[in-house]
Amino acid sequence: MRHFLRYTLMLFLLAGGIEASAQQGKTWKEMHKVKKKETIYGIAKDYGLTEEELRKANPEMLDPNYKLRKGDYIFIPFPAPKSTTATQATTQNTTAASDLKNRAIRVGIMLPLHDVDGDGRRMVEYYRGVLMACNDLKREGISTDIRAWNVNIDADIRQTLLQNGADQCDIIFGPLYTKQMDVISTFVKTYGIKLVIPFSINGNHVADNENIFQVYQSPEELNEAAVFAFMDRFSQHNLVLIDCNDKNSNKGMFTSAIRKKLEEKKINYHVTNLTNSDETFARAFSLDKPNVVVLNTGRSPELNTALSKLDVLTNNNKGITLSLFGYNDWLLYEKYDLDKFYKYDTFVPTHYYYNSVSSRTQELETAYRKWFGTNMMNALPRFALTGYDQATFFLRGMHTVGKGFTGSTPNKYAVQTQYRFERVGKKGGMKNRQFMLVHYNRNRSISSIVY
Repeated sequence: MRHFLRYTLMLFLLAGGIEASAQQGKTWKEMHKVKKKETIYGIAKDYGLTEEELRKANPEMLDPNYKLRKGDYIFIPFPAPKSTTATQATTQNTTAASDLKNRAIRVGIMLPLHDVDGDGRRMVEYYRGVLMACNDLKREGISTDIRAWNVNIDADIRQTLLQNGADQCDIIFGPLYTKQMDVISTFVKTYGIKLVIPFSINGNHVADNENIFQVYQSPEELNEAAVFAFMDRFSQHNLVLIDCNDKNSNKGMFTSAIRKKLEEKKINYHVTNLTNSDETFARAFSLDKPNVVVLNTGRSPELNTALSKLDVLTNNNKGITLSLFGYNDWLLYEKYDLDKFYKYDTFVPTHYYYNSVSSRTQELETAYRKWFGTNMMNALPRFALTGYDQATFFLRGMHTVGKGFTGSTPNKYAVQTQYRFERVGKKGGMKNRQFMLVHYNRNRSISSIVY
């Protein structure tokens, strides 16, 4: 089966170039300032366009609630051949919806792909991960046709959506910036294109657009899942909450929720303080039942002080049993505190886990260095692995199921991040609900407990 990956673009990135398939040349003729009493139909007629052509050039017009206002600036596109009007493009997309097994999946990347700032460099690495995934999927007979646009923070995404092939995409990954969401949300809804929002976006477009997949989960959603997991595993333990005296801590949302749940169930818990003497500190712990320890901060200095006090506690009380329940932040400290994480049977709630000793992770990191002549950024999560996991999850799913893919089945092939999507309401899109506990076992193994 022929593979349609645009290798010229891949080689451009490999050679050190960053700006991938940037918007070059105008696909709109001019800007028009709306005058009083003008209509969409009238403006289109004045410029020799169909109303559909004008609406396509200005995707916000596709919204049923859109109103043309005096003083607005709108794009006037070059007249397009009738075969590329919005109506015909929609028909083509609908006809090909069930044909993804037998043709290339048309993939659009609409992210800042440049070397100007951190956003661009991170998204270039993410995009490189997508390219690596497409290369691997080729071995499974899954073809891809990739188009990438540099959509930076100042870009008017309407220009991007006017570019050749945008309305023919089966799936688009992007955007990075909230201000571009209104237009692209309307666009994908009109053309029946799946939109994967890879990172944090404000707003709730997913609530009324069934074509959207929102990957990012808010701190509130992570907290809710962590509370559920904690109560599921530790409601019968003796909870010891350590006050770390961090006035700027943002972990009160979790500790308050845990205390409330325990109080509702009339389960006792104990509070101690990092500044307490070793004797006073020890009184919060039980020798008769297992203990679970929670800090009210995610900071490394306080964690290290707490670990030192736990060392004293366990040395003085050989029969004591305890576990640590931490925060996503602790994944950053793994290389420094790994031995203590093992010792204290530590659980970390998270949406992802970068396993540096995994053979698959190491294979991809080696391939990345070979392809692009550099290492992946030292960030958690790794952006290249994020792009790789998202591309393999969605493209494999669409090849198997077609346009009806909903992402409801977890990705058993995930390297760093698993996904499991649930629909929002009756008419909304799909939101990622995947959650896990990374468990540092006493036998010096690491496992993930998926909820």
